[in-house]
Parts: sequence; structure tokens; C-alpha cells
Amino acid sequence: MTHKSNNEFNAFKAVHDALEPLDENARGRVVKSVATLLAIDAPLAVEQEEFEESPTLSDDTIERHVSSLAELFGDTNPMTNSDKALVAGYWLQVKEGSDNFTSQAVNRELRNLGHKIDNITAAITPLQNSKPQLIFQLKKSGSSQQARKTFQLSDAGVKRVVEMMKG
Repeated sequence: MTHKSNNEFNAFKAVHDALEPLDENARGRVVKSVATLLAIDAPLAVEQEEFEESPTLSDDTIERHVSSLAELFGDTNPMTNSDKALVAGYWLQVKEGSDNFTSQAVNRELRNLGHKIDNITAAITPLQNSKPQLIFQLKKSGSSQQARKTFQLSDAGVKRVVEMMKG
């Protein structure tokens, strides 16, 4: 993962963690004030009336309702081993709040659901090689192919899982 992407993800996580405990009105005031201070000129939120008229759910609403990996798995219905690994990585990083995750942790979570992947490296490699890259390898401990590897989802990887939740 590039330094810039890592900084952006860390900033996103810090903002999310800071705003999550606030009520909706307080979140809006904080975001608007910070946007003004930083001279950000972008639409910041959908007005409440527009949200109520819209039959579709926002990404935030979809993401918030998932309370277990099993529920996330049911909502996303991943068909390939790569998609299963992506969803499990999303769970570990986004829902459990880890900065990164290991291939071993991904496979452990999948095994607990009854979806163990025999070759987790073969499942994760296409996610690393995709354009845009969905998962970044941060480090490798050991010299063999079975070495412990640490990964992080890219923004594109997070978006892909959210899209899978939408159907």
C-alpha cells in the first residue's frame, strides 16, 4: 500500500471513530465545520428528506446493520474463494477495527463459518493483482510460500464489499 493510501485510510478511520459516538446532528455540524476550515467544496451529506424519499439504502446504513461475519457472509453471498477472502478481510479490518490482517486470520474466520480455503494464498493473490488493487500485502515473515503475510484492504476493496452487500 502506498504511503498516501495508508494515510488516507488512517484519516478515514480516525474521522469515523471520532464521529461515530455523536448523534446525527452533531456529526453534521462537525463535518461542515471541518470542511469549512479546510476549504473543502463538496456535497457533504444527503438531506434527511431526500434520504426518506429514496428507496435505496446508503452505504453507511448497509454497512452499519451487519453484526457478525456470518451475517455479512449471508448479505454478500461471495461465490469465489477470492471473494470469500475479501469479505473475511473486510470483517477483520473494517468491522473489528484492525489496521491490517493476516491470511491465517482470514482462513480461521472462514473455517469457523465452514468455508475454509485450502490455499488461502491462491485466493488472495488475484485480489492483489486486480486493477484497482483490492488488497495490499504489507509484509511477509519468512522465506517460503507459506510464510506469514499481513494484508490491508484498499479503498477499492472496501467499496467492492459494500457493493456486494447492495446485491
